[in-house]
This record gives sequence, structure tokens and C-alpha cells, in this order.
Amino acid sequence: MPRNIEAEAAFLGAILIDNRVVEDLPVALNPEHFFEPLHGRIFQQTMALIERNSIATPVTLKPYFEADEAIKAVGGVGYLAQLTGSGAGLIGARDFARQIFDLALLRELAGVGRTLVENALDTSESVDPQAQIEEAETALYRVAGGEAEMGSVKNFSQASLVALQAAERALNSGGHLSGITTGIASMNAKIGGMHNSDLMILAGRPGMGKTSLATNIAYNAAERFRRDEDDGIPPEKNMGAKVAFFSLEMSADQLATRVLAEQSGVSGEALRMGKISKEQFQQLSRAAQQLQTLPLFIDDTPGLTIAGLRTRARRLQRRHGIGFIIVDYLQLLQGSSKSGDNRVQEISEISRGLKTLAKELHVPVMALSQLSRQVESREDKRPQLSDLRESGSIEQDADMVLFVFREDYYVAAKEPKRPVEGDDVKIHAQHEEWAAEMERVFGLAEVIVAKSRHGSTGKIRMHFEAKTTKFSDLADDSQAFEDYE
Repeated sequence: MPRNIEAEAAFLGAILIDNRVVEDLPVALNPEHFFEPLHGRIFQQTMALIERNSIATPVTLKPYFEADEAIKAVGGVGYLAQLTGSGAGLIGARDFARQIFDLALLRELAGVGRTLVENALDTSESVDPQAQIEEAETALYRVAGGEAEMGSVKNFSQASLVALQAAERALNSGGHLSGITTGIASMNAKIGGMHNSDLMILAGRPGMGKTSLATNIAYNAAERFRRDEDDGIPPEKNMGAKVAFFSLEMSADQLATRVLAEQSGVSGEALRMGKISKEQFQQLSRAAQQLQTLPLFIDDTPGLTIAGLRTRARRLQRRHGIGFIIVDYLQLLQGSSKSGDNRVQEISEISRGLKTLAKELHVPVMALSQLSRQVESREDKRPQLSDLRESGSIEQDADMVLFVFREDYYVAAKEPKRPVEGDDVKIHAQHEEWAAEMERVFGLAEVIVAKSRHGSTGKIRMHFEAKTTKFSDLADDSQAFEDYE
């Protein structure tokens, strides 16, 4: 197997001579990257001492290795002093670290290749070649990302450090945003932004504005990423993200038309039909120019399988550094052939696949979802978790479930007969009552946080501009939140 024991020894010697070597490494090394297990243990104990602000030297390490059988085989604890015998490692410490890392990846790649060949030679009836391809691709992706199996286990110290960084991020943002911004202040304040590894379900009945809200959030996250990057803010402190939008319902140009309408203030209908003035066309041109460098990638491939979507998402992250994924919508994805005609089983497979993707790529995934028609049969049309269509696994797999609800959509549909001159007073009164109700709810939207693993549930009130399909904060946000039961 690919290895360089001498490089490992020289690198460890360099750290023990000067602990500051670990502050400027080109790669993130961990004990599993070392071929020689003893070297891995020495590195682990050295890092533990450094993290406690102690000095790591052969003397301070000695008590931890006196009973180590492997070190006895190479001459006892005196081996620690031998590592520092030559200061040559100090000069090439960065190169040694890179070589140790690269050789570990090659060993992992060899393991993946061996497993791939063994599985491919299995010709029994139970074998699913498509599933094998998906597994091989997942394994290769992990190796490409430098993770592989060696990065799958974290001790509590590593996990708590990530949690602390998220808290610091929230503090630096003004105390409410620990994830990627949605671009809507009231929504950020309620959910704290969109968090890595989370599966978010955004659901609603047709006409409620699910896709509109998703495109609003996609634009806001991508625009914030571009702005923070232009301001020289480092990636780990960037509040935005490069976005991948998988549109299984609309074509890329239809989606682009929506984003253009939202950002230019020109009605999407007028845009499609060409009923715009020269002034509006100039507004469109300016908006289009700004959108050209937006880190928003649209994939409108129809009939995608969950395996195909994961493949494309990995490729986009590898090539462009995608930090946020949107799928419009979940029910249009296809499962594997194994699920057959069982739709519930297929949806379960898709929702699990999306959650796995979020964890694997360490990004938030927002999947849009349809709701069942039982919403329409209730007097109160606000959605509930039980309305999620076709499978309870969507609710189970999701870290957060958001419902979009617009009361004005239903009130508008109840408009009574418009009164004309000579009509009965009662008809006039009914229409006036409806008009007053319509005025009260017009342009108001609710995003209902029905499930949240990281915070409280509740309703977020927003303004919805139907002409440009744009969601925004209410001008008076004193009643922006309400508890949800």
C-alpha cells in the first residue's frame, strides 16, 4: 500500500521541535491519515496537548506511551526523542503533511477500487448494478473530498468546536443568524437561517407561492454570498451561499423569468406577453446585468431519480462549491426501480435520500412538497403536518417543515355576486363585507414553522406582492410572530 513511514516520522519530529508547525498546515490531518498506527497515536496525543495549551515534547509525551506495546518494539519511549534527532523535518513540514494526506487518500482509493471490483464480480440475482454504481460514486466522492471513512467519526471536542463556531457566527451577525440567510429578516429571526446538514421541507397547496418563496430565498442567499465575497469576508464567515436549484417542474428560462420579475419589479405576466414600456425594459436590462454574475445554478433536467440528483449535486459542489440546494419539487423525483408501484415506499426513499445528501455534502437542502387535498375540505385552510402528501416519512426525515399560507387566495375565491344598480341592499352589504375582509388580508402571507429540531414552532407574517411574486418583511413587524399549535 502507498506509504512513507520516514515522512511521517520527520513530520512528527518537526511538530515536537516546534509546536507552531500545526498552525500552518496545507491540509487537515488526523490520526487515521498515518499509515503507522503508532505515529497516528503520537500525532493524536500531541494535538491533544497543544489544544490544551500545553507544550508537546518527547518529555511531556513520555508518560502517555510508557505502556504502549508498539513503542517498546522500536526501542521504548526513547523513540520519541529519536523523532526530533534531525531538524530537517522543520524545513519540509508542509510538504510532509501534504504527502501523508495524499498517500492516505491513495490507500482509501485502493480500498474503494478493491470493493468495487469484488462487488462487480458478484453476478447473483439479488445484485442491483445501479445501486452499486451509486455506492461506488458516493465512496469516490468522499475520497475526492478528502473525507473517506477516516473522517466519519468525530470526538466530542471536534463536534463542540463546530457548535461553538455556529454560535460565534450568530453573535457576529447581530445575534439571530447562525446559518445561511434567507434574505427575509423576520424569517431569519425565527429560524436562525438555514443550517448545514438540515433537510427543510417547504410545503403548500397550489397557488400559495412555494416556488416564489424558494426563488426569493435562492436569490437572497446567492446575492449575499456575492456581496460578502466582494467585501473580502472569508468563506467560513460568509452569510450567503452558492445555490443549486433543481427545477423538475419549470424550465430554467421560466425560473429565470420569475427571478427577473422579482428583482426588476416588472410583472411576470407583462414580461411574458411583452406588455412592457421602454422604462420597464431598462429596469429589466439592469436586473439581468446584475444577475449575470449571481452564483445560482439551475438544473431543469426532467424526470430525475434521487440517485441522479445526488450525482449532479456532488458534481456541482465539486466544481462550484455549492452551499445550498433547492429541489422543486419532491413528488416529481423518482425513486429506484426497487420501489416498484409502491408510491409510499418510493417517497420514503426520496426523503431519506435528500436527508442523506444534506449530511453528505454538509449543506442545507430545501425540498418543496405538495399537500393533500384534505386541506380544502376544512374550514381553516391552514396546513398541518398530517397534510404532507403520500408519506409520513417526509415529516420524519425533515429537520424543519415550513408551510406557506395566503388567506387572500381563499377569500378572493369566495367573492359574492358583484352588485349592480337596482340590486337588493343585502347583496350590496354582502359584497361590502367581502371587500372589507379582502382588504384586511390582501398581500399578507404566513410561513408556518410546523416542525423545527433546532428551535420553536410558530407563524411568520410576511408581505406578498402577487404582481412580481415577491415575499418581503411586513412594514410593521410588531406582530410578525405568533405561536403555532
